[in-house]
Amino acid sequence: MPFREIAVGRPEEATHPDALKAALAEFFSTLIFVFAGEGSGMAFSKLTNDGSTTPAGLVAAALAHAFSLFVAVSVAVNISGGHVNPAVTFGAFIGGNITLLRAVAALRIFPNGFDSFNFEGGDRERRERQRIAVVSEQKLTPSPWLWRRPCLRGILYWIAQLFGSTVACLLLKFATWGLTTSAFSVSSGVSVWNAFVLEIVMTFGLVYTVYVTAIDSRSKGNVGIIAPIAIGFIVGANILAGGAFDGASMNPAVSFGPALVSWDWTNHWIYWAGPLIGGGIAGLIYELIFISHTHVPLASSEF
Repeated sequence: MPFREIAVGRPEEATHPDALKAALAEFFSTLIFVFAGEGSGMAFSKLTNDGSTTPAGLVAAALAHAFSLFVAVSVAVNISGGHVNPAVTFGAFIGGNITLLRAVAALRIFPNGFDSFNFEGGDRERRERQRIAVVSEQKLTPSPWLWRRPCLRGILYWIAQLFGSTVACLLLKFATWGLTTSAFSVSSGVSVWNAFVLEIVMTFGLVYTVYVTAIDSRSKGNVGIIAPIAIGFIVGANILAGGAFDGASMNPAVSFGPALVSWDWTNHWIYWAGPLIGGGIAGLIYELIFISHTHVPLASSEF
């Protein structure tokens, strides 16, 4: 059960040099993502003299966010795992894949694969110790590809992501001679509860995609390689689906920076509660159903 594997971690782990490097990587990645995404909206406003959003503007926003998230995840994945989103971090925590303060889950893919060994059931930490023991005893050599979920620190990640978003918006405000960094808002004719449900569903799709392509240890080979692309694509697609209704945030950090810099907190709770609930549900469902201790993947010939 995922809840049995949720752990807070030790306070000293949050100050480990690797943890700080990972947090710094999250800061820069979130800055890159928010600068491009929010900047595209500001550019559209300037080109249209603060005109209303058009279908072309929605497509431009979807493309800007999809492309920039693809880059942001790619440049951070080998250092921090490339979360770039508090909802992704929370979903991984709920699924038992990281601790609140720190999580170490490095996974090496060996030539014969870990699946060729029989590891007894039990908690995740014990299974990892068993794997390490087998590797040490048999002196296996890692393959050229090293897939890992690096040291992830929940609270540090959140701080870095929020700070990165804020700095990105401050830089945009300075570079554009004081243009407004527009906070996310609910469109006219859309209730806050409509927007709330939209954020839950869209973020569920995002975090579920992250689990399938990046967190699941079976996501190696071509699936793992396309993870940043798939994550960027689902965000772009969701913006096309929900952008006209509530802006389609799916990311509390993306909402926080513009709201802070413009000091507009109207209905801001939606862009925290919705993504965190959606991300948590995705992590819980994926761990309960698809990462089961008794699940045996089908052989390739059985597909």
